[in-house]
Order: sequence, then structure tokens, then C-alpha cells
Amino acid sequence: MNHIEWEDFQKVELRVGTIIEVEDFPEARKPAFILKVDFGDKLGIKKASAQITDLYDKEALMGKQVVAVVNFVPKQIGPIMSGCLVTGFHQANEAVVLAVPDQNTPNGARLA
Repeated sequence: MNHIEWEDFQKVELRVGTIIEVEDFPEARKPAFILKVDFGDKLGIKKASAQITDLYDKEALMGKQVVAVVNFVPKQIGPIMSGCLVTGFHQANEAVVLAVPDQNTPNGARLA
């Protein structure tokens, strides 16, 4: 494990957002969805590609709050420009479990 300084951690903007739209992403190399996530008035809506199709369907994702890194440089992923990285945990079978707040949290709230 590599250790980091507190200042390094403070550079990462981990914020809560609500998924407001889910689309299939047939162009992705691995099965994925395109998510639109609302991070509130200050940060707005950002797109992300998420390889979470093993455990989630589109209906289950709508309205779900997630934790995402919002200050990466935007990245072109196939036909979309990804503006955030939705976080999760890999299970032994490589399926991803989303990192989510356990209570309703205002969109844009920063992980403390």
C-alpha cells in the first residue's frame, strides 16, 4: 500500500450526486451504462460511463445517490465525454457494488 499525505486526499473531490438518467452503452468494450448524475446547482449534471451492469439495471439506478470523483479532467470514453468517476467496490467475481451514502444527502455534498 502506498501512503499519501492529507494534502493529497484533499485534492480529490468526492461528491454525492443523484442519477437522473441511465442509457445503455453498446459501444463500450465491457458492458456498461451511461449515467447522468446531478451534483446540484454548483456542479451541475455530469456524464459517466459505469461498468455496473452485473448488479444493477436501469430502473434500480434511477434516483439512486452515488459517490463520485468530480474533479478529474474530462475523459473521452467512446462517444461520450465523461465528467466524473462513479465509485464502487469490486467483488471477487469483478462485479461492482456502488459506493453510496446510507442516508439521503444533498447533491454536491463533499465527502469529509
